[in-house]
Amino acid sequence: MLVFTLLFLVGALLAQQLPALPAGEWLMAGGLIAGLVAGLRLWRVLFFLLGALWAILFAMNRLTDRLPESLEGINIPVKGVVVGLPEQDEKRVRFDLVVSESGGGLPSKIRLSWYYPKHEVRAGQQWSFTVKLKRPHGNLNPGGFDYERWLFTEGIGATGYVRNHPAPVMLSDDPAWYSISAGRQRIADQLSQLLGDGKSLPLVKAITIGDGNDIRQEQWEVFRKTGTLHLMVISGAHIGLVAGLVYFAVLRLWAWTGLLTWSPQKVAALSALAVAILYSALAGFSIPTQRSVIMLAVVMVAIILQHNTRSFHTLATAMFVVLLLDPLAVLSAGFWLSFLAVAVIVYAVAGRFGKPGYLEGTLKINWATTMALSPLLLFFFQQVSLIAPLANLIAVPVVSFLVVPLSLLSVLVMWVSPALAGNLFVLVDVVLQGLWWLLSELADTPLSVINHAQPPVWALCFAIPGILIMLAPVGMPARWLGLVMFLPLAFTEPDRPEPGGFRMTLLDVGQGLSAVVQTSGHVLVYDTGAKFSQQSDMGRSVVLPFLRKQGIDKIDSLIISHGDNDHIGGAESLMKGIETGQVLTSVPQQLSSHAPGACMAGQSWRWDGVMFTMLSPAPSGFVSENDNSCVLKIQSEKGAVLLAGDIEAAAETWLVEAYGGQLKADVLIAPHHGSKTSSTRPFLQNVQPDYVLIPAGYRNQFGFPHRSVLKRYQDINAKSLNTAEQGAIFVDAGQRPLAVDTLRATESKYWNSR
Repeated sequence: MLVFTLLFLVGALLAQQLPALPAGEWLMAGGLIAGLVAGLRLWRVLFFLLGALWAILFAMNRLTDRLPESLEGINIPVKGVVVGLPEQDEKRVRFDLVVSESGGGLPSKIRLSWYYPKHEVRAGQQWSFTVKLKRPHGNLNPGGFDYERWLFTEGIGATGYVRNHPAPVMLSDDPAWYSISAGRQRIADQLSQLLGDGKSLPLVKAITIGDGNDIRQEQWEVFRKTGTLHLMVISGAHIGLVAGLVYFAVLRLWAWTGLLTWSPQKVAALSALAVAILYSALAGFSIPTQRSVIMLAVVMVAIILQHNTRSFHTLATAMFVVLLLDPLAVLSAGFWLSFLAVAVIVYAVAGRFGKPGYLEGTLKINWATTMALSPLLLFFFQQVSLIAPLANLIAVPVVSFLVVPLSLLSVLVMWVSPALAGNLFVLVDVVLQGLWWLLSELADTPLSVINHAQPPVWALCFAIPGILIMLAPVGMPARWLGLVMFLPLAFTEPDRPEPGGFRMTLLDVGQGLSAVVQTSGHVLVYDTGAKFSQQSDMGRSVVLPFLRKQGIDKIDSLIISHGDNDHIGGAESLMKGIETGQVLTSVPQQLSSHAPGACMAGQSWRWDGVMFTMLSPAPSGFVSENDNSCVLKIQSEKGAVLLAGDIEAAAETWLVEAYGGQLKADVLIAPHHGSKTSSTRPFLQNVQPDYVLIPAGYRNQFGFPHRSVLKRYQDINAKSLNTAEQGAIFVDAGQRPLAVDTLRATESKYWNSR
């Protein structure tokens, strides 16, 4: 079973690497080949083919449930039911709606934002809205979160927002009794009422109903640094723990009653499985909980039928069922981390001579999972926590044997005796506050986390066998060779530009601007994108992940062109997350806590044979803040780039008068995102770019870039590229002529927007 499941997994995984899904005739050909292989009894080849074909069929079906282009950007009446727990911040509520009635052509599930809502939105409610929708689209950057992939795996076929005119109408506030989302909502509401503004409320919600929406970014950062993220959501370990407690409790109680018509083992197994399914439902049946429930089901059915089971057979069965239900699960990091963690525990503990004590067994499992998961953590997140073993050694028993049981008991009790539940939650709060203090102290220790560039896949192919060698039974010779096989993870460095050359990446930050410039030994960041709320900004979600993926641990110079939110919004998060040297800006008063310098015409410096020159703002300044943007020219023997911020006609006129032909550059970052108030003809005629790169948001409200501006670019024979359409754009000035490429052209997959 294990070999067949792994081959099915490989087939499903390879299907996800396709840039586009095959046409129907190719799929039919694949089916015929699978039939031929089955006739030849080549079962291993058959399972590989079936994995690929099933994943492709599943993906095809999912892609048909997307918004047609013809319905983008128009008012559409829709009725539906709110599912999942809505996310609320200072400006909006965001929620998923299962469509029950529309004018036709809408996907079955859409994701909506309602800005400044006049009514509370709760799971299970039925609403009538007028909405504006767009096809699934997100920022696409190296190292960044692939929002389009997430929407695809969640079955969301469109995103958009609620129109306040005509006014939304709530059709029903009485959800169906069987609605899992409504049940989670009722528990969330009751917890909020009982705990009020308690500091532990977000963590209690996360542990009991899998709702992490209220956990602050600072808290997630501490959990990430200490490797304890898995404890703050409903994970497979939590479900296994609760099911185990129920099993042994029911086993004792049923035996005590003397009712032996059904054996105590069978009753205990059924009870544990029922509780595990219920707890997994509270978490929305996430992949780790699916895996845990399916494994438990296999074990409990074996107990009921009095069959022996092998650990790896159980794990393989669970994986196979998960892939049958949803082959897109392979796109989730949680899928790989959860199954690998269980496999490593089984491999390191099962079938060994001697039974270790609790402390010895805990230490062994802790060390084994830390070592085994580190390659995947580096690959997915470019980080590994060095203090995770110590943090988990303390936090796992505290959360598993105190916080989770007490929290779930409190949730059960609060419907009968709120006063007693409140007292139990006081105890939970004390434990969580103490644990939070400890984790915060550990997270603040020097070198708590290693950041490293994403290793190549071939390095993982060495590291995984190395794990098996290191965790092999005592007595196997040369186990230290396993550690040697880890070395490619640490000593694979990303490409750097050669001296005299540079690379610039114009990041896709939506309606905003951020660019990263790399020379052979230095890094410059120009602008940081927008800030949307206290918990969300482009510095944290796009720029930092990109720098980590590149193995960059220091910014030598940060330039903030001017004070508009879409340029300065992510600066604070960026500077908190990475060491930053010189800061230059036209609005030093807005970054006063970082002692910035003022950018002005005439500043220049040379890095690794590349010249950086500040062309503007003029010493006398301009009336408009946009015109006071820092304008930077980067020049090497291989090419030149001009970053113009949000300058408009006045600044462009001054630049032409001051520099004339010295403005010449191969690549121009479109001034003011392609606004019709910028990119004047005299300016463009002096810059004479071969490429104009436009940092704009998909279907943005300003209509950038303006059609008249695109016409001006065409008139000077410049090729224009838009981050909204191409994702991140790469400029490589390491050769002549310099090369320009885009992420959507080189690395996008079949689910990405084209």
